Amino acid sequence: MTHTTHTGPAIVTRGLTRHFTSRKQTVEAVKGLDLEIGQGELVAFLGPNGAGKSTTLRMLTTLVPPTSGTASVAGHDVVTGQRHVRQAIGFVGQGNGAGHRQLGRDELISQGRAHGLSRADARRRAGELIEDLDLTAVADRKVSSLSGGQRRRLDIAMGLVHLPRVLFLDEPSTGLDPQNRINLQELIQRLHSETGSTVVLTTHYLEEADALAGRVIVVDHGTVIADDSAARLKSGLGDLVRMEYADPAGAARAASRLSRVPASRVDVTDRGVDLRVKDGSTLVGGLLADLAADGVPPTRVEVARPTLDDVFLDLTGRSLRESQQSPTPGSDAASDQPTSIESEVAA
Repeated sequence: MTHTTHTGPAIVTRGLTRHFTSRKQTVEAVKGLDLEIGQGELVAFLGPNGAGKSTTLRMLTTLVPPTSGTASVAGHDVVTGQRHVRQAIGFVGQGNGAGHRQLGRDELISQGRAHGLSRADARRRAGELIEDLDLTAVADRKVSSLSGGQRRRLDIAMGLVHLPRVLFLDEPSTGLDPQNRINLQELIQRLHSETGSTVVLTTHYLEEADALAGRVIVVDHGTVIADDSAARLKSGLGDLVRMEYADPAGAARAASRLSRVPASRVDVTDRGVDLRVKDGSTLVGGLLADLAADGVPPTRVEVARPTLDDVFLDLTGRSLRESQQSPTPGSDAASDQPTSIESEVAA
């Protein structure tokens, strides 16, 4: 199944803004967001808790209206064309969307029927997802009896059952064990390649974003602060050359010498000197020779390629993993908003 309707961008936002009121204070969760995501893109939406990621997804999936600005998904306005948007998308939020008193398989079939699949197609599609997401042993049990990880996989299946044109995944891997995270990644990649669906996901598993996404958008304080491929974001940061010194005076002399390296950044640490520079693995031999000639060779040298977490730390001053803490009241992650969409039967 390949989606062919609507030839423009899959997602467009212009000045998208959302305010919340918390403890009699106005919190600007999303601030004038301008985005354009093409059809068939697989995009990772990264940011710390409270950055505006989940609020943005809730606006794009019609769960909360914008305070100002506009957004369209699959060619339909999220305010005036809510019904059409909901028919075109799949959304897996951070909460459990399945009804607790129903059987898991029945939930999937009902979701497929609500999105216009025939009973036979809905049953077939449910069976495929039950197998893909390792739910075979529990598919015919009540949702209320499932473990947290099993419910999470069922939620993901419900978002995928109708092969949506645009799929939003808000922290889809949360609560999954490592093997099921791998299974989910493979399923997302297969859906993306076979159907051409546009996929937007938030995640704090940076290796997941690196492996899946062709484009990474980093948001902080409600605005976009970086937008590029993971490879280019990491390349722009440069390698980390870490040099250890037992003597602080030697580290200071080495830092002074290394500060003359073009397009680099030098930091003196409690263990020595950190040099951030492009192609560090290529340059390190010459740098060590220069330091030895100056009488300040390091006791140990390590060269590390940049990671997405390094990029995030450089952009925001925080590690993404360290930022995944309990949100403060009024923040994006703490806002008391719905996390699932009521299905609408296609007319």
